[in-house]
Amino acid sequence: MFKTEVLLKAQPIKVVFFDIDGVMTDGRLIYSEKEETLKQFNVLDGQGIKWLEHVGIIPVVISGRTGKHVERRLRDLGISRIYLGVDKKLTVASQALIDLTLDWSYAAVMGDDWADLEMIMKAEFSCAPPNAHAEVLSRVSYVTKQKGGEGAVRELCDLLLTAKGKYQSLLDNALGLGDTGK
Repeated sequence: MFKTEVLLKAQPIKVVFFDIDGVMTDGRLIYSEKEETLKQFNVLDGQGIKWLEHVGIIPVVISGRTGKHVERRLRDLGISRIYLGVDKKLTVASQALIDLTLDWSYAAVMGDDWADLEMIMKAEFSCAPPNAHAEVLSRVSYVTKQKGGEGAVRELCDLLLTAKGKYQSLLDNALGLGDTGK
Protein backbone atom coordinates (compact mmCIF):
# COMPACT_ATOMS: atom_id res chain seq x y z
CA MET A 1 0.00 0.00 0.00
CA PHE A 2 2.83 2.44 0.91
CA LYS A 3 6.38 2.38 -0.43
CA THR A 4 9.00 0.97 1.94
CA GLU A 5 11.16 4.12 1.84
CA VAL A 6 8.16 6.26 2.83
CA LEU A 7 7.33 3.95 5.74
CA LEU A 8 10.93 3.97 6.95
CA LYS A 9 11.02 7.76 6.90
CA ALA A 10 7.76 7.86 8.90
CA GLN A 11 8.80 5.32 11.56
CA PRO A 12 10.26 7.75 14.13
CA ILE A 13 7.22 10.06 14.14
CA LYS A 14 5.75 10.89 17.57
CA VAL A 15 3.88 14.11 16.79
CA VAL A 16 1.93 15.33 13.74
CA PHE A 17 1.20 18.98 13.03
CA PHE A 18 -1.98 19.40 10.99
CA ASP A 19 -3.25 22.45 9.16
CA ILE A 20 -7.03 22.70 8.84
CA ASP A 21 -8.13 24.49 5.65
CA GLY A 22 -7.21 22.41 2.61
CA VAL A 23 -6.08 19.49 4.77
CA MET A 24 -8.88 18.60 7.20
CA THR A 25 -11.33 20.41 4.93
CA ASP A 26 -11.49 20.87 1.18
CA GLY A 27 -10.35 24.46 1.63
CA ARG A 28 -13.67 26.03 0.71
CA LEU A 29 -15.25 28.55 3.03
CA ILE A 30 -19.02 28.78 3.05
CA TYR A 31 -20.56 31.96 4.44
CA SER A 32 -24.10 31.74 5.79
CA GLU A 33 -26.60 34.58 5.70
CA LYS A 34 -25.86 35.08 9.40
CA GLU A 35 -22.24 35.75 8.37
CA GLU A 36 -21.03 32.48 9.86
CA THR A 37 -18.19 30.63 8.21
CA LEU A 38 -19.02 26.96 7.64
CA LYS A 39 -16.64 24.06 6.94
CA GLN A 40 -17.09 20.36 6.36
CA PHE A 41 -14.92 17.75 8.06
CA ASN A 42 -14.49 14.13 7.00
CA VAL A 43 -15.44 11.47 9.57
CA LEU A 44 -12.77 9.07 8.26
CA ASP A 45 -10.12 11.70 8.95
CA GLY A 46 -11.36 12.09 12.51
CA GLN A 47 -11.22 8.36 13.18
CA GLY A 48 -7.67 8.25 11.83
CA ILE A 49 -6.63 10.96 14.29
CA LYS A 50 -8.15 8.95 17.14
CA TRP A 51 -6.15 5.88 16.06
CA LEU A 52 -2.95 7.96 16.15
CA GLU A 53 -3.58 8.76 19.78
CA HIS A 54 -4.01 5.02 20.54
CA VAL A 55 -0.48 4.33 19.33
CA GLY A 56 1.13 7.28 21.09
CA ILE A 57 1.36 9.75 18.20
CA ILE A 58 0.31 13.22 19.34
CA PRO A 59 -1.89 15.23 16.96
CA VAL A 60 -1.37 18.99 17.07
CA VAL A 61 -3.44 21.45 15.06
CA ILE A 62 -2.00 24.80 13.97
CA SER A 63 -4.14 27.06 11.80
CA GLY A 64 -4.16 30.68 10.78
CA ARG A 65 -7.93 30.81 11.04
CA THR A 66 -10.22 30.64 14.06
CA GLY A 67 -13.78 29.55 14.69
CA LYS A 68 -15.94 27.98 17.35
CA HIS A 69 -17.07 25.30 14.89
CA VAL A 70 -13.42 24.32 14.33
CA GLU A 71 -12.70 24.27 18.06
CA ARG A 72 -15.73 22.04 18.61
CA ARG A 73 -14.68 19.53 15.95
CA LEU A 74 -11.15 19.34 17.33
CA ARG A 75 -12.44 18.92 20.91
CA ASP A 76 -14.81 16.18 19.69
CA LEU A 77 -11.73 14.37 18.35
CA GLY A 78 -9.99 14.68 21.71
CA ILE A 79 -7.20 16.89 20.38
CA SER A 80 -5.80 18.88 23.28
CA ARG A 81 -3.05 20.80 21.51
CA ILE A 82 -4.91 23.32 19.36
CA TYR A 83 -3.42 26.61 18.15
CA LEU A 84 -5.76 28.81 16.12
CA GLY A 85 -5.25 32.29 14.69
CA VAL A 86 -1.51 31.64 14.31
CA ASP A 87 0.60 33.86 12.05
CA LYS A 88 3.97 32.14 12.55
CA LYS A 89 3.29 28.42 12.54
CA LEU A 90 6.96 27.45 12.83
CA THR A 91 7.33 29.40 16.08
CA VAL A 92 4.27 27.72 17.62
CA ALA A 93 5.29 24.26 16.41
CA SER A 94 8.84 24.69 17.73
CA GLN A 95 7.48 25.67 21.15
CA ALA A 96 5.09 22.70 21.12
CA LEU A 97 8.05 20.39 20.46
CA ILE A 98 9.94 21.91 23.38
CA ASP A 99 6.89 21.41 25.61
CA LEU A 100 6.72 17.76 24.48
CA THR A 101 10.50 17.33 24.92
CA LEU A 102 10.80 16.31 21.27
CA ASP A 103 12.64 17.74 18.29
CA TRP A 104 11.90 17.98 14.58
CA SER A 105 13.32 14.49 13.94
CA TYR A 106 10.15 13.08 15.55
CA ALA A 107 7.73 15.45 13.82
CA ALA A 108 5.48 15.13 10.80
CA VAL A 109 3.61 17.99 9.15
CA MET A 110 0.57 17.92 6.89
CA GLY A 111 -0.05 21.22 5.14
CA ASP A 112 -1.18 22.61 1.83
CA ASP A 113 0.02 26.18 1.36
CA TRP A 114 2.92 28.57 1.83
CA ALA A 115 2.12 29.20 5.51
CA ASP A 116 3.05 25.55 6.15
CA LEU A 117 6.32 25.51 4.20
CA GLU A 118 8.67 26.42 7.07
CA MET A 119 7.33 23.55 9.15
CA ILE A 120 7.40 21.20 6.16
CA MET A 121 11.07 22.01 5.60
CA LYS A 122 11.97 21.34 9.28
CA ALA A 123 9.99 18.13 9.84
CA GLU A 124 11.36 14.63 9.52
CA PHE A 125 8.29 13.67 7.50
CA SER A 126 5.94 15.92 5.54
CA CYS A 127 2.76 15.30 3.66
CA ALA A 128 0.24 17.17 1.53
CA PRO A 129 -3.00 16.38 -0.25
CA PRO A 130 -2.83 16.48 -4.06
CA ASN A 131 -4.84 19.72 -4.13
CA ALA A 132 -2.09 21.55 -2.22
CA HIS A 133 -0.14 24.41 -3.78
CA ALA A 134 2.61 23.36 -6.21
CA GLU A 135 5.37 24.77 -3.97
CA VAL A 136 4.19 22.50 -1.17
CA LEU A 137 3.78 19.45 -3.38
CA SER A 138 7.35 19.80 -4.63
CA ARG A 139 8.77 19.71 -1.07
CA VAL A 140 6.87 17.03 0.84
CA SER A 141 7.87 13.44 1.60
CA TYR A 142 4.48 12.09 0.56
CA VAL A 143 1.47 13.28 -1.45
CA THR A 144 -1.77 11.53 -0.53
CA LYS A 145 -4.04 10.05 -3.14
CA GLN A 146 -7.05 11.55 -1.34
CA LYS A 147 -7.77 15.29 -1.47
CA GLY A 148 -7.97 17.57 1.54
CA GLY A 149 -11.29 17.11 3.31
CA GLU A 150 -11.86 13.86 1.42
CA GLY A 151 -9.74 11.40 3.39
CA ALA A 152 -6.22 12.82 3.04
CA VAL A 153 -5.74 12.99 6.81
CA ARG A 154 -6.91 9.38 7.21
CA GLU A 155 -4.47 8.29 4.53
CA LEU A 156 -1.60 9.91 6.43
CA CYS A 157 -2.84 8.33 9.67
CA ASP A 158 -2.97 4.89 8.00
CA LEU A 159 0.55 5.44 6.69
CA LEU A 160 1.83 6.29 10.18
CA LEU A 161 0.00 3.34 11.75
CA THR A 162 1.56 1.08 9.13
CA ALA A 163 5.03 2.57 9.73
CA LYS A 164 4.62 1.88 13.47
CA GLY A 165 3.54 -1.72 12.77
CA LYS A 166 0.12 -1.13 14.36
CA TYR A 167 -2.25 -0.97 11.39
CA GLN A 168 -2.98 -4.70 11.13
CA SER A 169 -3.58 -5.23 14.86
CA LEU A 170 -5.98 -2.26 14.95
CA LEU A 171 -7.78 -3.66 11.91
CA ASP A 172 -7.92 -7.13 13.47
CA ASN A 173 -9.47 -5.62 16.61
CA ALA A 174 -12.05 -3.78 14.49
CA LEU A 175 -12.88 -7.11 12.83
CA GLY A 176 -13.23 -8.81 16.21
CA LEU A 177 -10.14 -10.91 15.63
CA GLY A 178 -7.83 -9.20 18.12
CA ASP A 179 -8.66 -11.26 21.20
CA THR A 180 -9.52 -14.55 19.53
CA GLY A 181 -6.01 -15.43 18.39
CA LYS A 182 -7.15 -15.89 14.78
